[in-house]
Amino acid sequence: MRPEDVRIPEEALSETFLASTGPGGQNVNKVATACQLRCNVYALGLPPYAYEQLKALAGSKLTIGGELVITARTHRTREANREEARRRLAGLIADALHRDPKRRPTKPSRAAKAKRLDSKKGRGAVKAMRGRVSLD
Repeated sequence: MRPEDVRIPEEALSETFLASTGPGGQNVNKVATACQLRCNVYALGLPPYAYEQLKALAGSKLTIGGELVITARTHRTREANREEARRRLAGLIADALHRDPKRRPTKPSRAAKAKRLDSKKGRGAVKAMRGRVSLD
């Protein structure tokens, strides 16, 4: 699943704006442009496998209360930081929803087993020839 396809309900999100560091010059000291996005993961309605994967991917960004906290402060404006935070959240959720296909164990064929044993015998014969030469 692509991050663009992820739909996040607005009632699961809450935003606060903080004083930011980084680019902005004098504006950094005056305007709170960094966006802290909090998402209640229980309100997303994720399947159990995706919730477990999200916990592993989020790491310390996930609080004990089930809130995912993402802070974006790379841009100069609130709107750009808000979009950045939402894009990162959508990416995390898309990664959590991705499921690897189940692996089906296979057996080597009888011919493959015979070929492997023949090559082992050949290597053993080569190594046996490296021994001491006896002068009988």
